[in-house]
Amino acid sequence: MHFAFFTGYTKAEIELASLELKLLMHIFYPTETAEQAIQLGPFILDVSENSTVSAGSYPLVIFSHGSGSMPLLFRGLGQYLARNGYIVGMPEHPFNNRTDNSGVDTLENFINRPLHLQIAINWFIEKSAFKSHLMADNISIIGHSLGGYTALALAGGIPTPLPFKDILPKPLTVVNDTRIKSMVLLAPATVLFSMEGALANVDLPILMYTAELDKLTLGTQQADIVLNGVKNRTKVKHKIIPNAGHFSFMNVYPDELKSVNIPPSQDPPGFNRQAFLDELYPEIVEFLRKGN
Repeated sequence: MHFAFFTGYTKAEIELASLELKLLMHIFYPTETAEQAIQLGPFILDVSENSTVSAGSYPLVIFSHGSGSMPLLFRGLGQYLARNGYIVGMPEHPFNNRTDNSGVDTLENFINRPLHLQIAINWFIEKSAFKSHLMADNISIIGHSLGGYTALALAGGIPTPLPFKDILPKPLTVVNDTRIKSMVLLAPATVLFSMEGALANVDLPILMYTAELDKLTLGTQQADIVLNGVKNRTKVKHKIIPNAGHFSFMNVYPDELKSVNIPPSQDPPGFNRQAFLDELYPEIVEFLRKGN
């Protein structure tokens, strides 16, 4: 397949002064410099590390991973978007990632996740070396699982945690960002928007995928929260992926890392993850090009 660009790759650490920590972000972007295979954590990917950004201006996509997950499980999506002319930021949510999940299921996590994305957007536009290459009026969010919650919250959703542990059902105050022009939801976790009117302020094009055999977000049940809750249902395109599981949106795991003890490496019997991803990535690019 011929692409307009090669994939540039770099990492950034953004100071979060108010939270007294740094936000790690993986960045994929268009470049004219040929790719080489490099090791990214436990994975190998063809990219051009720390290369020059191709001349021109590009849309910005921010990706939000799921609870206890990591951005590099979606490295193929970042690569594909960069090759098609997008600058992609994939932040690692502090205290809710694969190496440190100490903030899971806390109010702070639900509040801070959208803030992480807004901070990433501000950094790209105001401080990064990419700022002169950005279309500041063309910003989209892609979120998987709890990343779907994060995207909806940033776009104006009002979350209310379910009563569990020491958390009482009271609406949370989270940041929202009117610069978001469209979003893609992959197996989104949306139950925090179950209250009447929680998504009434979300009014933008949405491409939403749910997995037929998703045992974590229960697929269509949480999709219905979006379809029935957003301001304009006609702006939502919903696709149910037959025989897919919750993790089927991630990169295919290397054979040596596949194990029944590693759920993200597994799919329902008979599901071809790579064949699905080969269809998914172009659909996302087509949507992003039309959705804005």
